[in-house]
Amino acid sequence: LKPAASKLERQVAAMGGPTLTSVSAPVVDKVEVKTALVSVFDKAGIEDLGKFLAAKGVHILSTGGTAAKLRELGCTVQDVADYTGSPEILDGRVKTLHPKVHGGLLAARGNAGHEAEMEKHGIRKIDLVVVNLYPFREAVAKGGDFATCIENIDIGGPAMIRASAKNNAAVTILTSPSQYSKFMQELGDDGCTSFAFRKNMAAAAYALTSAYDSAVSTWMAGEVTEPPPKKTVAFEMEMPLKYGCNPHQLPAGLCSVAGRKLPFEVISGTPGYINLLDAINAWQLVHELGQATGLPAAASFKHVSPAGAAIGLPLSDEERIVYEVKDKELTPTACAYVRARNADPMCSFGDFVAISGEVDLATAMILKIEVSDGIIAPSFVPEALEVLKAKKGGKFIVLKADPAFKYDDLEYRMVGGVGFMQKRNDALVDASKLAEVVTAKKSLPDNAQKDLILASIAIKYTQSNSVGYSKDGMMVGVGAGQQSRVDCVKLAGRKVATWWLRFHPKVKGLPFREGVKRQDRVNARVRYIEGDMEEAEKTEWLKNFDSPPEPLTAEDKATFLKGLDGVSISSDAFFPFRDSIDHATRLGVKYVAQPGGSVADAEVIDACNTYGMAMAFTKLRLFHH
Repeated sequence: LKPAASKLERQVAAMGGPTLTSVSAPVVDKVEVKTALVSVFDKAGIEDLGKFLAAKGVHILSTGGTAAKLRELGCTVQDVADYTGSPEILDGRVKTLHPKVHGGLLAARGNAGHEAEMEKHGIRKIDLVVVNLYPFREAVAKGGDFATCIENIDIGGPAMIRASAKNNAAVTILTSPSQYSKFMQELGDDGCTSFAFRKNMAAAAYALTSAYDSAVSTWMAGEVTEPPPKKTVAFEMEMPLKYGCNPHQLPAGLCSVAGRKLPFEVISGTPGYINLLDAINAWQLVHELGQATGLPAAASFKHVSPAGAAIGLPLSDEERIVYEVKDKELTPTACAYVRARNADPMCSFGDFVAISGEVDLATAMILKIEVSDGIIAPSFVPEALEVLKAKKGGKFIVLKADPAFKYDDLEYRMVGGVGFMQKRNDALVDASKLAEVVTAKKSLPDNAQKDLILASIAIKYTQSNSVGYSKDGMMVGVGAGQQSRVDCVKLAGRKVATWWLRFHPKVKGLPFREGVKRQDRVNARVRYIEGDMEEAEKTEWLKNFDSPPEPLTAEDKATFLKGLDGVSISSDAFFPFRDSIDHATRLGVKYVAQPGGSVADAEVIDACNTYGMAMAFTKLRLFHH
């Protein structure tokens, strides 16, 4: 019979395997810094720190160029090789990997056994370690070959950092020049560090080595034929945010990933969590749209989906009137934003704007009169930047995007305690995706191709399910986040109808009283078109006018909508039934783009043929979640 497990064995099994017990040693709050080991690749700030240590009479162990620099500053420096009795070997690969170094870092102070061993082997207690690491990320970023990147993987540095951080009961570890001033303040007159300070520095040290190892493992995984199943991604807090999606979601922050710089720079204002989600998605949309069409592109974002998007085509005289920019200077970039904003001006209230190219003064002057939270663009002419920085009393958010930023191939996210990984959706939507026209009508004019590309790129960055209608270089209806595709078509179609009916003579002729604000005029027109007002609401609505407007009847609307033609529609996934096409024809749709691949493709094609539509199968699904 197998003997019964001991109490200790049962405890070990309950913990999932054996673990080490702590080494017995008293923990003291104040530890005097008498000996420091300094070995840094980045010598920023070392002059001030060295002078400080020299003034405190600290004995310094050091290596190579760091030792030479510290001697120039008047520090008492002992070469690590002299201390250990072992020279630097193997082209400097082995300098500090020695028991006299790591014994001085790891010995438990006050433990009789450890103290005796240190004395026996001539090991000096090391109270302070100042180390930073070889520039591995920089070597990779510069395109170094495999051997060069390998050589820039630090070994001795992380070993000393981890050892010092582990023994934070007695040792202070500094891993960044940004910590030097804090350390000098901490040391004060008594020359001691506190336990709380040492623990804080140890936590920062482990975060550094974790991020460093993450960078190495991520790079190495891309260099082998069998990448390991474990993935690590290091986030570094760049700026705290007021809160997350909601005020109770604290803390919140914006982080860089894997030590890389952010894809944008904050020029003005204080962006929030949702502002940044809008900015990042909107920028990708316009950057891609500008590349695909060769024209200035703009987007108006709300809650991580576009309310509108457009390219910089000239506005007609009638459009200038309807969009209330009749007397404004309109450059191609300004036209792009005016179109993007006017796809759904009610939803664009308080939007986040993205522009694909330089923001000129004309565009800034359009933005000046709109209610908007912020803008992201790659550059701004000085006059435009001054206008935007002054908006909202200086609170308007201005972000400068980096058009050369290279996105990682893989994306990671956490939801409900589970991690997800996927390849970034870097599929480009251009004219080549419209080559397979499957309907009897084969012609896709240049303007229709531009509209289909626009609509497809817009829905690529819209919460799925989504469809988008476009005409004359602008989105005119975006249907986002519906579980049923035909509901997306109807939701977006309602927006199309509202957009088109704003050109109705009765809408253009609404007798607004003087002093009604721009956004109030926008909202009043939409409610006039929708017409489903309760009596109390209508009473308030009538206050916008000098006299009661003539009703816009259902017959008026139906008749005017018959004049809508040449509209394009794109869907982020296949149409599962013909009902979407049957509805789209009521809104003047003549051109369709969708991935195809449904069992109902034949009936959808037949519906398109019935209505004289041209439909291309893109073979590209564009779900976005």
